[in-house]
Amino acid sequence: MQQYKKDLPLDEQLKLWEQELEENGYIRDEATLITVIRNLTNSNQSLFLSRVLAYAAQSRSNRNGYDSLVLEWLKKAIEANPANTTAKNLLASNQWKNKGHIFDQLVYPRIRETDNRALKKKTAEQYINISQQFLSAAEDELADLKSPLLEPGTSVEEKFNKLIDLLEKAIDETAALLKATELYEESVTGVFHTAVHYEEIKVRLKNLDEVKLLWEAEFAEQLQGTSQGDIDPLTELNKLIGLKSVKERVNDFYRFLKYQQKRKELGLNTKDDQSLNMVLTGNPGTGKTSLARLLAKIYHQLGVLPREDIIEADRSQLVGAYVGQTEENVRKVVEQALGGVLFIDEAYSLKREGQTGNDYGQTAIDTLVSLMTSAEYGGKFAVILAGYPEEMRQFLDANPGLRSRFPQPNLIHLPDYSNDELMQIAEQAARDNDFAITEEAKVELKDRIEKERVDDTFGNARTVRNLILEAIFKKGARPVDESDFSAYTLLEKEDFESAPATNTDKPLDRLEALVGLDNVKSDVTTLISFVRMQQLRKEKGLPGVPVQLHSVFTGNPGTGKTTVAKIYAELLKECGMLKRGHLIVSSRADFVAGYVGQTAIKTKKKIREALGGVLFIDEAYSLLGQASGDFGKEVIDTLVDEMTRHNENLVVILAGYPAEMELLLESNPGLRSRFKKFFHFPDYTAEELLVIIKNYSEKYQYILAENAVPFLSAELSETEINGNGRFATNLVDEAIQAQAFRLMGTGNGESLDENALYLEKSDFEAALNKVKGE
Repeated sequence: MQQYKKDLPLDEQLKLWEQELEENGYIRDEATLITVIRNLTNSNQSLFLSRVLAYAAQSRSNRNGYDSLVLEWLKKAIEANPANTTAKNLLASNQWKNKGHIFDQLVYPRIRETDNRALKKKTAEQYINISQQFLSAAEDELADLKSPLLEPGTSVEEKFNKLIDLLEKAIDETAALLKATELYEESVTGVFHTAVHYEEIKVRLKNLDEVKLLWEAEFAEQLQGTSQGDIDPLTELNKLIGLKSVKERVNDFYRFLKYQQKRKELGLNTKDDQSLNMVLTGNPGTGKTSLARLLAKIYHQLGVLPREDIIEADRSQLVGAYVGQTEENVRKVVEQALGGVLFIDEAYSLKREGQTGNDYGQTAIDTLVSLMTSAEYGGKFAVILAGYPEEMRQFLDANPGLRSRFPQPNLIHLPDYSNDELMQIAEQAARDNDFAITEEAKVELKDRIEKERVDDTFGNARTVRNLILEAIFKKGARPVDESDFSAYTLLEKEDFESAPATNTDKPLDRLEALVGLDNVKSDVTTLISFVRMQQLRKEKGLPGVPVQLHSVFTGNPGTGKTTVAKIYAELLKECGMLKRGHLIVSSRADFVAGYVGQTAIKTKKKIREALGGVLFIDEAYSLLGQASGDFGKEVIDTLVDEMTRHNENLVVILAGYPAEMELLLESNPGLRSRFKKFFHFPDYTAEELLVIIKNYSEKYQYILAENAVPFLSAELSETEINGNGRFATNLVDEAIQAQAFRLMGTGNGESLDENALYLEKSDFEAALNKVKGE
């Protein structure tokens, strides 16, 4: 593929485009063509503009057919340079293609000599009316065919001469038919009737039919191209982007079904037919529904099913709300699918985990299995189930009756698309909407796709198409220059840019604003600087040193571990290491389940929530349960596996007391090897706690009274509180309540506004007594 280069002289670029047109028939980088046309439109380089417009028109007509935009480009090319023979020939060569319909209106009713006078007169009037309308339109069409200035001796000139000759013959024959019909009408209404005019009409009709056949022959190739019907389903499948393994599997299945079909034709017995039931697994947007529809067409084409219809159903259409309704719903849907395919997306949702009582999901499954094997419906329809890979595996394993109806070879997994494949899908989606994407826009789009690709909920092709539609919306929502057609056909970088973040508060500033924690701040800042440097080296094409981001935060409760973890997540997003930068705070209860097999599922679910961000496990040492049969070890093993699987898409922070955290890391060598960063959060000093109290008070516009500060300094120095920052905020909350009780109890409303600003020593005394008591 030739690409436009900004530093390449335009005449050289034109030669490359000309070469690409000769080799491929079209220019792939249409966005560059449009950009160059836009730039040349506002210059005085009319000869260059004319050539580029002609190339653009030729490329588009070869790819999409002759349309109004091609016509507009060709007209502008000729306006820019009347001597542009390429544009004139291309305009002429396409102008004849929309003439195939000229004879559509030239259809006459049957005329019989045995009809009565009234009916003959009515038919004659119809002949006259049809002939007059055709002659009126045909004269204009003839003038249009004669208008192009054609290069002599070319195939285009020959085509036009043929069409002109045929149309002139048709005009002559129709004029003669009109005259014969008028005479025939007069003879029908007169006293003397003659059959001469009737015979003349028959001759002219025959001559017209011959001309029409010759005319249709000239347009046969074009008409065949527009009326070839549906594309063969296997060809349609093979034209899809990506899905190499899926295409190979379906092609094998197709050949096998054809092989079995041939054996039947030869009279050979097949005791057990190959099951048509399929399970399609894959993440959203990987093409499960599209593949199901193509399979339905393939089954029909091979004659194994009488219809190519596919009935799509989900839980809401199958599962009822009361006894008997579910069976009725399933039977109704199956009856609709008879002869075709029943497609159930997210089939695992039929049986929800842990649902009992009035949930009839299992009833829907049992009814479906029963109907699939019944004498009435068995073998008369195919069932295709689809959903997420892991959920579908668990669903089928939990339903043996259903599992036996879907043999292992009939399980097809649709993988996620690669970024390159998604870019191809994006370009196709833009092309389907008559847009082209500039190279700068492609870079921005690829970055958007990478940011969206966080976990298994990534929508693949669906997400990409939505990004294209979003860009088109942004393009159309902005004011445009109506004279600039590129505004209607070109998607540029600005159309794909994300909205700027509204929060201007930088995470590094928030880290520095925290009270105390000097060593933690220094360590985090150093690590983030190292990460940014490695990212910069990668951008420059230099090898990057492996970055270890999983961390252990040790310290007593209330020393700022969760707060720093949130800032840490935002910093990693800011420097491009994390796509979302969110924080998921969790504890043992979020991972450990009550019975075998469910802990791993529960753990994976929580990890999925954290992908693209930070998973913060508070009091992580509690995962090491002391009781026999505890499932905490299963959490640790699953966590190690998932950290390996998701690599840089997940950062895990384990938090807790230093000694206990050491025991946790020693419990699993894989866990120890993945945590290289340790941050210790020391207890706050009395001075630091006082600063926290002041800052927290000021947040709600409270001021510490003069007598409160020395009191708090003394009490905080003497009180054993392990430097807990949570203690400081709780103390302020209690002091505010004590102040409210003190002021409202006096009933002195006049001085309430001024007094309400200050927290007195007595307020903190009451608060301290209450907090100590608790």
